[in-house]
Amino acid sequence: MRLDKYLKVSRLIKRRTVANEVSDMGRVCVNGLPAKAAKQLKIGDEISIEYANKTVKVRVVKIPQNNVSVQEASTLYEIIE
Repeated sequence: MRLDKYLKVSRLIKRRTVANEVSDMGRVCVNGLPAKAAKQLKIGDEISIEYANKTVKVRVVKIPQNNVSVQEASTLYEIIE
């Protein structure tokens, strides 16, 4: 699954267009390297997202085939920091 879609489906970022913009600005890293929106994710990847006043680091636990409910969204990742 693409990085921008994963961020949207997992509710880490609310809209896919925002996820595209944030990754284009270089504020999203996958496994320590800046990543573009089209980066393909796999289970075990570590995503670091720089928000305005904090940085969140998560590990991909599950990659869904299609959209998931709000309750299921938090099961897609594990917060590291």
